[in-house]
Amino acid sequence: MDLEGTARCLAELGNVWRLRLFALLVRAGRDGLTITELRNELGMPASTLAHHLRGMVAGGVVTQERQGREVRCRPDFKLIEAAWAYFRDECCKGAPSTTTRVALPARRGTAAR
Repeated sequence: MDLEGTARCLAELGNVWRLRLFALLVRAGRDGLTITELRNELGMPASTLAHHLRGMVAGGVVTQERQGREVRCRPDFKLIEAAWAYFRDECCKGAPSTTTRVALPARRGTAAR
């Protein structure tokens, strides 16, 4: 994964509805959910769901598989893991560890902690 790939991945998730949709798929695990199940869970019109899924499929964060009359959607865990690893390893290089406490400057009019 590189910077451009990570940016595309994050861009496809950069919407409240897409994040909700993606969270549902992640919680469903490797089995994913059908479009009907997603629509029922989200209470979203079919055309709106189709719009968001098209972008997510084009961006590679979601895969689809036709099963008879239904289409099953799954998150691409490998892509998301690769994007997160890039973000963590490359973008956060040299940043203080999340377990390291950083002393914040005192605000005006308050004593230092």
